[in-house]
Amino acid sequence: MVPHLLEKVASAVVPEVGTVALAYSGGLDSTLCLVLLREKYKARRIIPITVDVGQGAEELEASRARARQLGIEPLEIDVRDEFADQWLRRAIMANSDYLGYPVATSMTRQLIAQKVAQKALELGCDTLAEGSSGKGNDQYRMHNVFTLFAPGLQILVPVRDLDLTRLEEQELCAHYGIAVDEPIPGGDDKTMWCRSIASGGIGLDTELPERIWLWYTPPQRAADETVTVSLTFEGGVPVALDGRPLPLVDLITALNVTGGRCGIGKIDILEDGIMDLKSREVYEAPAAAIILKAHRDLEQLCLTKEEIQFKRGVDATWASLVYHGEWFHPLKADLDAFIERSQEVVSGTVTLRLYKGSVEIASRDSSASLFFPELRSIATGGFDQRLCGPAAAIRGLPFEILARREARRRGQAVGEGVSPA
Repeated sequence: MVPHLLEKVASAVVPEVGTVALAYSGGLDSTLCLVLLREKYKARRIIPITVDVGQGAEELEASRARARQLGIEPLEIDVRDEFADQWLRRAIMANSDYLGYPVATSMTRQLIAQKVAQKALELGCDTLAEGSSGKGNDQYRMHNVFTLFAPGLQILVPVRDLDLTRLEEQELCAHYGIAVDEPIPGGDDKTMWCRSIASGGIGLDTELPERIWLWYTPPQRAADETVTVSLTFEGGVPVALDGRPLPLVDLITALNVTGGRCGIGKIDILEDGIMDLKSREVYEAPAAAIILKAHRDLEQLCLTKEEIQFKRGVDATWASLVYHGEWFHPLKADLDAFIERSQEVVSGTVTLRLYKGSVEIASRDSSASLFFPELRSIATGGFDQRLCGPAAAIRGLPFEILARREARRRGQAVGEGVSPA
């Protein structure tokens, strides 16, 4: 296979490249891109840029080791706090969910692209490069942001532009003497908020080996005990875990461990991507599952019915924009303004019970609560219920009008009753 593959690469026509900034993670795609930029594109200078979005020390060291094999030292940019305090903060307030997926990679790809593009301009690069395939979503997300923050720079996507399959990528890396191990075909993408596993690389019936999980313990192997945690929110964002104030980064990190041990966080869904192609996607997100459940519950307690109903549509549009690579779209900023304003009263503490894959609300407490049992409970007086008789009659007038209209259409007397249409 290798001679045919080398001929395929050699025959491809590629543009001239001077100084290129490469979004480099150290995974199969970006490692091969580094090799191809040198061997095929003949780049005069390659600047691999690793953006730390919370993928962990082990993964970062592995990416450094692969770069050392190729004689290049990556430039590293730590954006963990920015990702948590600016991006994840908004994702939590927006109850981020796209078809069951708590948007994560769709955010980090755009944050990474922003940092790479900005650094490329700073260093005088003429080209940007990244490792997306032509079958996934990230090519669009990265391109949008590259174009916004570094307009005019050439954009290269070698895996896509050379029409390489995953197997061909592996063959090429092996040919060039670079070993890239994957826990499962398709690899994984880890952030502190959600880990994407084998994106686009598994079939409907592919069995997932237990060794692939980082945090998640299958419920049948989770401890036979209930773990209780409490989350305190201020302005729609969690600020304390079990009464202890924590930065969002640390709070999420702790909940990933606790929730994963309790069998929480596995997501296995069919997803409609940017190209309207369905794929089976598997995610691991214990902290996101717990935090988003608690946040939605607290919103239900603190927001009015009209705010809740309207915000559901806003949240859905927000998630769709972010998923489709439009974090920096003006409409997304407009939605952020509404969401931010709505969260001013979303403060309080939610206590949850975690047990073998389930997350159950145990209690909730908020000074901004709109729950007043002295008015609503059937066990109390609260107000004179007879006042509701005339109100019910007024609210029923539209239905009386419908009955009158139907009777007239059928030539009946109003009192004869009407069958619903």
